[in-house]
Amino acid sequence: MTALLTRLLGRLPVGWLQLLHNRTRLVAAVGGVTFANVLIFMQLGFMNALFETSVILHRSFVADAVLVSADFRSLREANPLPRARLYQALRDPAVLRATPVYLGTLYWTDPETGDTTNFRVVGVDPEREVFALPTLQAQLGVLRAGDSALVDRRARDFPPRISRALASDGAFTIEVNGRELTLRGEFVHGAAFDIDGALVVSDQTFLRLFPRRIPGAPTAVLLGLAPGSDPAAVARRIEAAFPERDARAFSKAEWVAAEQSYQARQTPIGFVFGFGVAMGVVVGLVIVYQVLATDVQDHLAEYATFKAIGYRPRYFLGVVFEEALGLACFGFVPGLLLSLVLYRVAAKATALPISMPWTRPVFVLALTASMCAISGAIATRRLNAADPAELF
Repeated sequence: MTALLTRLLGRLPVGWLQLLHNRTRLVAAVGGVTFANVLIFMQLGFMNALFETSVILHRSFVADAVLVSADFRSLREANPLPRARLYQALRDPAVLRATPVYLGTLYWTDPETGDTTNFRVVGVDPEREVFALPTLQAQLGVLRAGDSALVDRRARDFPPRISRALASDGAFTIEVNGRELTLRGEFVHGAAFDIDGALVVSDQTFLRLFPRRIPGAPTAVLLGLAPGSDPAAVARRIEAAFPERDARAFSKAEWVAAEQSYQARQTPIGFVFGFGVAMGVVVGLVIVYQVLATDVQDHLAEYATFKAIGYRPRYFLGVVFEEALGLACFGFVPGLLLSLVLYRVAAKATALPISMPWTRPVFVLALTASMCAISGAIATRRLNAADPAELF
């Protein structure tokens, strides 16, 4: 490695050799950088899971545009809107279909284990095309029977006996909100930070489960547009036509972006994850700075000799950068491997889609290198400004 660096740098890799000279300090520094990397990876993993799970349902709908209430911030907190807006939207020549969707939350307690599952209940017309997932859309016909539902098999702590019963008998009965509900099929949705899973029911069953909800007030209206239409432009046109200003129109992409923006900027959990990433960077900066500053202090006499001979400050900065980037690489690899293991553990424990896209390691490596480089630049400030005689 030393020979390779000598060839690449055109000089002896002093920083690299200094880094390897004190193995105890090197191990401690690598441990600190690894910890900072794991902290950053985990915070980014949870943050991405927050953003992705918050829009799973949005993306699962077949829609080019959508109508929601005027005070919409998040699907979790969405208020109903007047059904009359559905018919007003249909007056636009670009709108081919409008499908109401009802959303609510119910808790089911498993009588065998005592565990409580928080379900997001989605009420739809089983005769309409609602979902982009073919396996889910194909099962909507079974919801024509009253008090029937499709259950999310990726719900958090989902009882395996339900899957076995559905595979053998085609039905499994549970009690929610004082009513018996017959599960007649499964689909894949997944948990989120605010819910454990999802149930899909017919709109009529939904209204029986939520007796205070009325048919004339859906949570959202899915709009299908004519081919070639600009969803954003149609949404603006439809919204401008609403006389009461009690509803908003989004293109599907805008709807997804609005939800994720709300989660990132206006929810405490979004702030916490962003703050966690920042703290990981700060921890890494402090640890690397302490290591490099101590190393510079230990070699002041040697640096003074180089400076007296005529070496310029950028040479010393280059030496310290060698150490900094070496620490970044040494700490990144175990940090990445440990994070991959922790991602698997966390995903299994929480049922959240915590995964490692290839762009994240590239981003974290660049962030780690920048963090170490900044620490190195700070560590050499005294050396650059001092007279050689003062360093002896």
